[in-house]
Amino acid sequence: MAATQVPKSSSQGTRNLNEALRLTGSARVRALRVPLASNALLVLLKLAVWFLSGSVSVLSEALHSGVDLIVTTLQLVSVRLATRPADADHAYGHGKFENVGAALEALFILATAGVAVIAAIQRIRTPVTIAHLDLGIGVMLLSAVVNIVVSTGLARTARSEQSPALSAEAAQLRADVWTAAGVALGLAVIHYTKFALIDPILSLMIAGLIVKAAYDVSARAFVDLTDGRLPVEEEARIRAIIERHKPIFAGYHKLRTRRSGGGEFIDFHLQMARDMPIGRAHELSDVIVGDIKAEMPRAHVLIHLEPDT
Repeated sequence: MAATQVPKSSSQGTRNLNEALRLTGSARVRALRVPLASNALLVLLKLAVWFLSGSVSVLSEALHSGVDLIVTTLQLVSVRLATRPADADHAYGHGKFENVGAALEALFILATAGVAVIAAIQRIRTPVTIAHLDLGIGVMLLSAVVNIVVSTGLARTARSEQSPALSAEAAQLRADVWTAAGVALGLAVIHYTKFALIDPILSLMIAGLIVKAAYDVSARAFVDLTDGRLPVEEEARIRAIIERHKPIFAGYHKLRTRRSGGGEFIDFHLQMARDMPIGRAHELSDVIVGDIKAEMPRAHVLIHLEPDT
């Protein structure tokens, strides 16, 4: 039997996959609408407090939330593009658009850090008295609470949808929790000590956390964009599924995996008995594909059939 590549997509299978992509995209869009609304509200509140107080740490937080708002809008666009079905120009689908969106988010986050550093350095050179500290503390604490609630729900959806866009957004909101809480604490210290230099120092610390968030967000996006293999534990799950069917094949090798958007791409060579009819070999390999997709519903599985040597 000559080496044969098994096509795993019938017209019905393609329709099912496209429907799954549509539903996945809808779930992600709904999930992203929540941080879109919360960030819009927080930007307005923080800018108002900055205008009244003159605090550069509050300004840094307002910029942070402002970039989050822009990035979330970008993520909504990337998710809609990523869930479009495969076409003549994108035979492997459009999942990489979501990874590109996550990578661009990291660049926006780094730009925010730069603005925060510049504002902090200017304030260190020219100190000013900060007003309305109580208002600033209240808004920062409110921001922390809102982002805890939103990021927790978003992270849960990101795990279930295996979405780099939602993971990036949740990571950014978790960073916002710590920065907002830190600013609230700093403003409280200023209130009691009158040591205004704490404000720009906090702004520099926020910039450091923002850079860390940018790294975390970009790490997975670039791994997926460069077709890095799936995590070791996921590949172990795939191997375990294949090996459950040892009686029907002679061996397998060249397992390759990667992720694009929220879906996995898996292919490997399966060795079948030399005298087995090709039709029967296809039927048996379909069983393995079905079991993999039962545990990884968004997986694209391709098996290359080979005769046993």
